[in-house]
Amino acid sequence: MLRLFETYLEGCPQLALQLYIFLEHGQANFTQYAAIVVSCCAVSWSTVDYQVALRKSLPDKNLFNGPCPKLVYLFYKLFTLLSWMLSVVLLLFLNVKIAFLLLSFLWLLGIFWAFKEQTDFCVSTSMEILYRIVVGFILIFTFFNIKGQNTKCPMSCYYIVRVLVTLGILIVFWFDPLSIFNADYFIPVSITIVLSLLLGIIFLLVYYGTLHPNTSKETKLDEVDGRKPAQRDCRMKYFLME
Repeated sequence: MLRLFETYLEGCPQLALQLYIFLEHGQANFTQYAAIVVSCCAVSWSTVDYQVALRKSLPDKNLFNGPCPKLVYLFYKLFTLLSWMLSVVLLLFLNVKIAFLLLSFLWLLGIFWAFKEQTDFCVSTSMEILYRIVVGFILIFTFFNIKGQNTKCPMSCYYIVRVLVTLGILIVFWFDPLSIFNADYFIPVSITIVLSLLLGIIFLLVYYGTLHPNTSKETKLDEVDGRKPAQRDCRMKYFLME
């Protein structure tokens, strides 16, 4: 869990800065391309790592069955993250204040959802509040399961909003392009955003449709009464060690 927090808190702003510099200058060498790819992959893989740790810590969850589900899940995170980061950077070019207002609003929504879900990851109330604030920040960039529960409806709403906001940003740029972008340069960026988002949604559907480890009913029935608090402590310690 700490690794996930560290990666998103450091990696996402760094990735946004790298993309901003790349789009501003319009040219990049191999090192800059490699840095962007590595940053994007590192952030995406941290979510895969979190899912693996989450399933190991919950007794009613099956583990990933082989490398294929992990790869599909990684591609789903990678493409949706790339599309969103490019969209955010385009919005920064358009208006920095609007971009920060949008991100702040999404952050507040993420915090609200974490409070609504009544997460119980930490022992103390103050640390739990801090945990929910960080969760809200991560939810700006990607959706992840914060309690190991069924999140079909919240995730569907999340990506519907993501698609609408992304399309809205692109429409604004198509009707009011900035002088920093010429037609030959902006079209490939727009295509990259749309294709990345489309591929991400496809990998999401493939993962949850065919490769998602289903909840183990047998393990859930074998739970012993009175052991839940101990499992909660073990879960927190396990995440901290990860």
